[in-house]
Amino acid sequence: MDLRIEEVALRLAQPVRAAWGEMTERRLLLVALEDDDGMIGYGEAAPLEPYDGVPLESCRAALEACRAALRDLRGGTGAEALERCRATTDVPHALAAVDLALWDRASRREGRSVSSMLTEEPHRWVPVNATIAGLEPEDAAELARECADAGFETVKLKVGLPDDEERVRAVREAIGPDVALRLDANGAWTVNEAIAAIATLSPYGVELVEEPVHGIERIRTVRDRLPVRVAMDETADVPGAIASGAADAVVLKVGRSGGIGGLLARATLARSTRADVILASAWDGPLSVAAAVHAAAALRLRDASGLATLTLFEPAALDAVGIGNESLGDMAGRLTARDGTISVPRTPGLV
Repeated sequence: MDLRIEEVALRLAQPVRAAWGEMTERRLLLVALEDDDGMIGYGEAAPLEPYDGVPLESCRAALEACRAALRDLRGGTGAEALERCRATTDVPHALAAVDLALWDRASRREGRSVSSMLTEEPHRWVPVNATIAGLEPEDAAELARECADAGFETVKLKVGLPDDEERVRAVREAIGPDVALRLDANGAWTVNEAIAAIATLSPYGVELVEEPVHGIERIRTVRDRLPVRVAMDETADVPGAIASGAADAVVLKVGRSGGIGGLLARATLARSTRADVILASAWDGPLSVAAAVHAAAALRLRDASGLATLTLFEPAALDAVGIGNESLGDMAGRLTARDGTISVPRTPGLV
């Protein structure tokens, strides 16, 4: 098998501001995995160091190790290919890129969609939330109003910043009482700060708070002391966190799960604790978003997933990058949310 790696930089339409910092562009590693008969599958590695602590160069080195491990594999199965990669690296985003390429290739070979390979009756549409970064309150409100007008039934707002209450108030006024409002603090608070902040913000009608604090017992404490649903996100990577039952919901991402297979396994574990499962994108590219959409369809998720993020990129940046015979912009267009849902791709390949 031949594994090819390409780094791309996708500029965001406007800077993303969150508790972990500010971002103006997203750097990704695209991979193409070609087997002996010329069939190619495409995947993507999307680490985000300020968020998940994984440098892009570490991911690139891991993919180079995978390339060497796969070079002399002839006629092997996808499972064998993944096992070789796991023997060389434990960087989940690199493993996810290979996993996605294998699913993409298998789907093309079988002539059916990825979601239909995962389960017999996948959902045809996946409910998604709009995501609003830590903008100035007026800008956040304007964007929130546009999202509500576009049919989103859930809006997620970044918090953990100095002007949280003003921003939350402005967004709630903009979307009205019928649109669900989620908050995502990215672990910005201590336990006492989280309890005080959520008590202040919950009167604005908060459906759920993601990662108010970091750590299993801290999340459990916040969850037990407040009437608002609490989800773990970054903490889900802590050993034992998903099985702990410390949160009402668990947010999972394709990259941090090591691919589609790892994500489904994590989702099953979370559900065994009676926690809800939410899938999300860390401003990933179209291939990772598509993989998560297929997984969400197979899991038949009820909660809105945080996958409507491709519109946050400058269209020209997506159009400038080609994969096979089309651009990332073409792929992103097929994953655009309409009336608060993304249509699950039904053709062979991830997207």
